[in-house]
Formats: sequence, C-alpha cells, structure tokens
Amino acid sequence: MSFLEQIHEIFHHLPVEVMQDIDKRIGDWLASGGNENDPYIEQQLRFAKRFVGEGMGS
Repeated sequence: MSFLEQIHEIFHHLPVEVMQDIDKRIGDWLASGGNENDPYIEQQLRFAKRFVGEGMGS
C-alpha cells in the first residue's frame, strides 16, 4: 500500500482543517512532479498518524 493510500485510510479521523492542509501539501507535491511514495508523502502520513493518535488519547 502506498503512503498516499495509507493517508486515505485514516483521513476520516482527521479534523477538516488538517485534511485540507495535508490535501493541499500533497496536491502541490504531486503537481510539482513528486510521486505518492516519496519521503515527503511519508512525512505527511507520519503527521496524520500522530494527529490521529493524539486525538484518540494515545
């Protein structure tokens, strides 16, 4: 599963503002020639996972 697919799996657990921020960053990255398995996308996945974990009391 790609980093982008993993983000998609947890997206519904994120607040709208966080989803919009990640979506914009990833969209800009892909538009500039990046791909869905680049380290930058992995960084966005780690951020999303931390945010979900903190929001769920982890």
